[in-house]
Amino acid sequence: MKKYSAFLALSLFTFTVGLAQKKPQRVITTDIDNFWVAYDSMRTTQDSLKQLRYLQTLYLDKGTPGLKALMEVRDYQPAEWVHAVRQYPKFWNSLRPRTQLAKSGAQGLEPHLKKLQQLYPPLRPASIYFAIGVFRTSGTTKDNMVLIGAELVTGNSQVDLSELPQNLQTFLSRYYQSDPFKNIIPLNVHEYVHTQQKGLGSNLLGRALMEGACDFIAELITGKQMPLPYMAYGTAHEAEVKERFQVDMFAPSLGHWFYNQQAPTPDLGYFMGYAICKAYYQQAQNKKQAIKEIIELEYDSEPAVEAFLVQSKYYPTPLNKPRLLQAYDAKRPVITRIVPITGPDSLIDASVTELRVEFSAEMARYTATDYGQGGKEQFPVTAQPGYTPDKRAYVYKVALQPGRAYSFKMNGGGFQTTDGYPLKSYEIRFRTKK
Repeated sequence: MKKYSAFLALSLFTFTVGLAQKKPQRVITTDIDNFWVAYDSMRTTQDSLKQLRYLQTLYLDKGTPGLKALMEVRDYQPAEWVHAVRQYPKFWNSLRPRTQLAKSGAQGLEPHLKKLQQLYPPLRPASIYFAIGVFRTSGTTKDNMVLIGAELVTGNSQVDLSELPQNLQTFLSRYYQSDPFKNIIPLNVHEYVHTQQKGLGSNLLGRALMEGACDFIAELITGKQMPLPYMAYGTAHEAEVKERFQVDMFAPSLGHWFYNQQAPTPDLGYFMGYAICKAYYQQAQNKKQAIKEIIELEYDSEPAVEAFLVQSKYYPTPLNKPRLLQAYDAKRPVITRIVPITGPDSLIDASVTELRVEFSAEMARYTATDYGQGGKEQFPVTAQPGYTPDKRAYVYKVALQPGRAYSFKMNGGGFQTTDGYPLKSYEIRFRTKK
């Protein structure tokens, strides 16, 4: 009897421990509920300080590790949520019921992740967090966390965009037309693969492969091609896009191929990376090994991504990297004249209040101005009126003193042509007459 009692007790203990050690929750949506609690409180007052306090105590302080990671990787600040809640109530009220889709829409993800585990046994576990951000990402990752921006992925064409700034209206109108939540499973698989990767890519080819790998693996797992404009356009115009990509692929600039929402079909870099990874997989004899090599590619290593490209046979003939870089460089804009500066370290009158920088091509609206070698002490800029109407020149207001050296830098990462080619970074240096 004692033996039976001991056995029963041990069995009950084992069962209890088993329940306590259930598989941890894979999809976490509690940040969505917390946001709406904070939102309701914020809408009871017009006092922005009280709204900030409600946001902080009811949403941010209660945030999951996923919300905290989302704030870090997208540099979200509390004031941004307060501004959005105050300015766009029609948007939030119309979006609200759709955010609840996150609780049920991700059901069905588990079989796909099991399939991914079968095809890629080293798969590391990751958690998927849905949170409400402020329009800067539909999906990203940090460490072993997939971070989904529910304010983007749950929207559709019925959401009221009328109060949003025009550029955001334009972007969301196009994005919501696709009813992105219908694609939540491929999106989650795409982001899950990101948690297994190393590096972001040190040039366009590396970044394209890093993103395209996730699209390709998601298609392999779900059986569905990513139903996004870049995929449809790339498939229909592959020969033309392929030819354009080879000119830019070895350069560090991404603006012509990624995050270029102003383009007729943005983000074609995703398609090109997908197409190269698909070609790599199709030519491989050992498909399982090919999946491993795609996921574990050293995306930051230029030799590694170039060897991967060659092995894919996507381009049938060898590419001349120096010649392609030279061709890319020829497309970049340059500064043709700086009025009234005549050359590096030239002397100008201290009464000058304006510098006009002229370019070799029409420029997009973006800018990036920084300190030069002389740092803050030699920085003369007091205001930036901006581009001239023809977008071929940019104007700076300056305050100068006699007998001084001045310098500042125009960064190519900001200044770029209307078709996305970055300025060759240039440091402007000059001295004033005594």
